[in-house]
Amino acid sequence: INSRLPGIKVKYLLVVWLGIFVGSWVAYMHYSSYSELCRGHVCRMIICDQYKKGIISGSTCKELCEEHSLLFQRCLSSSPTQQSNLGDQPSLAALVSQIITMADVNQDGKVSLAEAKSIWALLQLNEFLLLLSLHEKEHTAKLLGYCGDLYVTEKIPHSSLYGTDVPPFLQPLLPTALQRVLHQWVAPAWPRRAKISIGLLEFVEEIFHGTYGNFYICETSVGNVGYNEKYDFKMVNLRKVATEMAIRGFLKGRHCEQNVDCTYGQDCTATCDKLLKQCKGDVVQPNLAKVCGLLQDYLLYGAPLELKDELQKQLRTCMTLSGLASQMEVHHSLVLNNLKTLLWKKISNTKYS
Repeated sequence: INSRLPGIKVKYLLVVWLGIFVGSWVAYMHYSSYSELCRGHVCRMIICDQYKKGIISGSTCKELCEEHSLLFQRCLSSSPTQQSNLGDQPSLAALVSQIITMADVNQDGKVSLAEAKSIWALLQLNEFLLLLSLHEKEHTAKLLGYCGDLYVTEKIPHSSLYGTDVPPFLQPLLPTALQRVLHQWVAPAWPRRAKISIGLLEFVEEIFHGTYGNFYICETSVGNVGYNEKYDFKMVNLRKVATEMAIRGFLKGRHCEQNVDCTYGQDCTATCDKLLKQCKGDVVQPNLAKVCGLLQDYLLYGAPLELKDELQKQLRTCMTLSGLASQMEVHHSLVLNNLKTLLWKKISNTKYS
């Protein structure tokens, strides 16, 4: 009997640990979207007070403060981020025209002080300016309106590449291998993942030499990319996307000892000139290489056997892309198009396309 006790204890400990883990995950998923975490009621009170006093304006102020038909569901940010700089592009005139039209809420052909204050406050938010500049792209959330410096976008049902993610406070407690198994367990079927991946690759293509210059994804993680109910890719967190000009401004004249000192965000890293002790101005790893690293586990798990070897080969080639993106534009486009074609051929003319 005594020899069986250690085994029984281990089983009980495993059950208890699993229960704690599942309970924590359920609690996290329930409360992570709760407005109290970013003090939604306080935000509403302040904004509506300013609106009623005529200090601010916006297209959704009436729904928020008078009709109470606009409810907070998920707060993406509780504080403003750095101001974005889109550079001197010929197409900026069209963007300025769009901003002025948006600012004129009552469409009287004039921009009042309240309207001007509101749109100016919004333009200080990096993600809002990027949302405007990328509004024609189908892979960003649609802007629904704003009130003061609060803006509202369409809901993205799945805010992680795998549909859901391991809560941040549990990640240090779980081995990487176990996290990978959990991701695979909750991930959509492979054809769905292929469709989402094509959308992500298209987004990379769109922001590479886009209308308003080059953009870099500076935190490439599963929690910053998601998809809607039709499995169309959506960029969840534009706060992690930066303009080339913003990165160059950050790197210019920056003192460094090694490459890691030349990192903007989490993974937009440039080379450190160890003789001059200064950062160079170009990001080493292009968006496509980082995205392919993200897609490796995502696409290879459960991939059709006849496709797996070629898919793995193309992903490896993609992950080795480095150096100046402007100097390898043809190679960059070729790798991206080959990968998209490989995935699309497999799901085209099926219910998943």
